[in-house]
Amino acid sequence: MGTPDFIREIRATAGHQLLLLPGVSAIVFDDDGRVLLGRRVDTGGWSIIGGIPEPGEQPAVTAVREVYEETAVRCVVERVVLVQALKPVTYPNGDECQYMDITFRCRAVGGEARVNDDESLDVGWFPVDALPALQEFALFRIKQALTDAPTWFEPTTSE
Repeated sequence: MGTPDFIREIRATAGHQLLLLPGVSAIVFDDDGRVLLGRRVDTGGWSIIGGIPEPGEQPAVTAVREVYEETAVRCVVERVVLVQALKPVTYPNGDECQYMDITFRCRAVGGEARVNDDESLDVGWFPVDALPALQEFALFRIKQALTDAPTWFEPTTSE
């Protein structure tokens, strides 16, 4: 899907200035304990599944929707893993964003993993001890989703 229409409308008047935006990440496990990943069109790299809530949409609903839209996998949210402000990013077109990410642990309940949108090159299930190269952002979230321990960030820690 790419950039949601409501953000395009904001950008029409805000230009490239920094926007604080909500973001949702989903760490989806299957019954074998494998994690669902998507290989992104924009970077070519593997990543966890995520996206931006539509206005009025609850974050857990966003997680379920994004997983299905990107991978054709049906899932249910089990719990919140982490809430964290990420480092600002600047996109190639000059747009600046900072995401307040809510990460959910999810469980697959149906569907077959496949590319289901134009944002993904590939999707697949991976054993947690045999993950492809991932950004530290994704690795940390997968690690946290595997534990019930609370997460604490020192004020100087950033993603």
